[in-house]
Amino acid sequence: MPTLPQALLFDLGGVLIDIDFDRALRAWAPHSALPFEVMKSRYKFDTTYERHERGEISAAAYFQHLADTLQLTAPAAEIERGWNAIFIREIEPTLRCVQAARQRLPCYAFSNTNATHMAAWSAQFPRVVQAFDRVFVSHQMGLRKPEPAAFAHIARAIGVAAEATLFFDDLLENVQAAQAAGLQVVWVRGPQDVADALRALGWAD
Repeated sequence: MPTLPQALLFDLGGVLIDIDFDRALRAWAPHSALPFEVMKSRYKFDTTYERHERGEISAAAYFQHLADTLQLTAPAAEIERGWNAIFIREIEPTLRCVQAARQRLPCYAFSNTNATHMAAWSAQFPRVVQAFDRVFVSHQMGLRKPEPAAFAHIARAIGVAAEATLFFDDLLENVQAAQAAGLQVVWVRGPQDVADALRALGWAD
């Protein structure tokens, strides 16, 4: 029988916040000579992207990488505006689930993100931030999903063993890594997956 969870850990983007990276590319398209589909093929979650999410390089350095990769002629402020265009809306049904579950157990968030994006989503979606006892972010930790050390860091910080933590994420790679690190996991394809998992435990209305 699985260990009864003592804490819930949620991803943000794709689980509680609806995001679309194509929105950034569309915002940048007028500033590039490349066709949109070529820009899309060139944009990667590459090593530089990962370093930015670990806080190893600045936003300015990452934006310059984007400008070089996508042949952008826009000033840094315009690149930043497009970068923050990815955020669409709160995923309301999941937010309600977290708020209900938090009446029973501590709820934490873990996001692969960067300082620029964190400032944007914190301002746009304060209810999401307020739904959690603590929000862990990769650029402050110096660790990101799916690195095993990231999950170990959070387990130490919250004082709950990995096997007693239930983790929700929309990316299968992260779910598999968390499971390998000993966490209980839910692969989130939509709000119903969260609701079903919590209802099975009796922690969601």
